[in-house]
Amino acid sequence: MDDRKLLARTSKLDIAYTESGPADGPPVLLLHGWPDAARAWTPVAARLAAAGYRTIVPDLRGSGNTRFLSADIVRDGSGVALAQDAIDLADALGIDRFDVVGHDWGARAAYTLAALFPGRIGRIAALALAFQPKGAFELPHFSQARKFWYQWFMALGAAPAAIAADPKGFARLQWDTWSPPGWFDAEEFALTAAAFDNPDWVPITLNGYRRRWREGEVSDPAYAVLREKLATIDQLSTPTLMLQGGADFCDEPASSEGMDGHFTGGYRRVVLDDVGHFPPREAPDQVADLVIAHLRGG
Repeated sequence: MDDRKLLARTSKLDIAYTESGPADGPPVLLLHGWPDAARAWTPVAARLAAAGYRTIVPDLRGSGNTRFLSADIVRDGSGVALAQDAIDLADALGIDRFDVVGHDWGARAAYTLAALFPGRIGRIAALALAFQPKGAFELPHFSQARKFWYQWFMALGAAPAAIAADPKGFARLQWDTWSPPGWFDAEEFALTAAAFDNPDWVPITLNGYRRRWREGEVSDPAYAVLREKLATIDQLSTPTLMLQGGADFCDEPASSEGMDGHFTGGYRRVVLDDVGHFPPREAPDQVADLVIAHLRGG
């Protein structure tokens, strides 16, 4: 089956997505990170499709061709919002149970899906981000805080205007510094950065980060019950694979150590040597091998 670029309507969004693999294969959602786009999954999705999986790769809210249905809908960039989008997309496609592979923001969504909707999720693979018990953001130690400069920058009062003036320049700084050099070229960044032309990329980006460290950032009230539930969950029963770049200069490898006790359904953490913050792009075959083995129960 060839890749198909499609659109699914939910209560809040027209979600653009690409589908590949056999229509009757086990469904797998691949959720991209920030600042990245759905195209990050192209080589991994091809491997999954060849292995018999039905891969569904959406543009997350605020990215690519996904659009909000109304200007009145809150531009909420939280992990809970991303998780509900995934459930809404699955519902629109008539999919009851599915696996999730997520990178960065997509990893947070994968953990959140496993926490809030365990009956809908078979297995998850999370790349680059550690599980956050109770969905809580805690102030990191000095070494990690230094790497989070972009989050502190976004929390400043003047940051929204500065980022809106050059969103692609802001994103390029992260690409240039989060992984060892040489993993991408200017053409690939330009093709990916086209997804940042989405009119809600800046609002979703800002909300997703500012809400972590500032009081009073807007939240969609439709997710209030889910947020309250997430704040009580510090263990996941969903079988989980965690892939950590050993040369990740954004999220230190140590940040994902010692999490085994939070997983009651099986947990494996693999450190990818010489790989930075973007494993699906930097080591797609290695990622695909590990993910396929995990999804098959290995």
